[in-house]
Amino acid sequence: MNYKIVFFDIDGTLTSEKDGSISSSTKNSIKALLNCGMKVVAATGRPYSMCNELMELGIETFITANGAYVKHKQSVIYKNPLNSEILRKVVLFAQEEKYGLSFYTEDLYVNDVTDKKMVSALEETLSIKNVPTRIKQLLYDEVYLVCLFADEPTVRKFNQKFPHLSCKRWHPYIVNVLDKDVAKSIAVSKVLEHFSISPSEAVAFGDGENDLDMLEIVGLGIAMGNSCEKLKEVANYVTRKSSEAGIEYALKKFGLIKEKHSNSTTI
Repeated sequence: MNYKIVFFDIDGTLTSEKDGSISSSTKNSIKALLNCGMKVVAATGRPYSMCNELMELGIETFITANGAYVKHKQSVIYKNPLNSEILRKVVLFAQEEKYGLSFYTEDLYVNDVTDKKMVSALEETLSIKNVPTRIKQLLYDEVYLVCLFADEPTVRKFNQKFPHLSCKRWHPYIVNVLDKDVAKSIAVSKVLEHFSISPSEAVAFGDGENDLDMLEIVGLGIAMGNSCEKLKEVANYVTRKSSEAGIEYALKKFGLIKEKHSNSTTI
């Protein structure tokens, strides 16, 4: 198959599952793809503002906020903002019940309710070691994604209050709060349509449950060795761990880059 585009999750895929760094092996592999004319897309749960390191590598297309906001260079390909009235009600209820929320515009914000589990979840999913900017009032920017930090009893209570919203879990302590469907696969389809590329000509790499639908929609879905078991089950191939040059290994195996880049030192 003549593949034309590669989608990469960021955290735990492009970055090491151990320390959040991007190895020189992975950086060189990305540059090799770009140099041979392959389109490279970062598809992440991060907000757009947290993708600067990938921009420096030459990546120009970003699926952010778990698929709710897509940008190619300076053009917005797709966005799925939440209804402002629904958002207002969710924010007020979270304040009353002391629920932690995060808000994705092009930046990332949290409400003024944070606990140790929330801080840990932010570090695990977005490699954030410091709590983002706290807000105490409704954002005036468009909000593309709201995440509720909660265990199952809390989610059930939230669902009772907002039965018309869906809560889609993608981490043991994080759910997406949705009034319309948001998924990486939807955003991938928008990117493929924008570039007039068939899904069969696309490759995707991931490691988490929020990558499941993305790997299923493309021609070749590759799970990292450090992936969750659900992702490994649906993947066409399971490569080495991110910290073990898994990106480079799989790209070479499928002939997407040449046998050239062997340095896997982390920088």
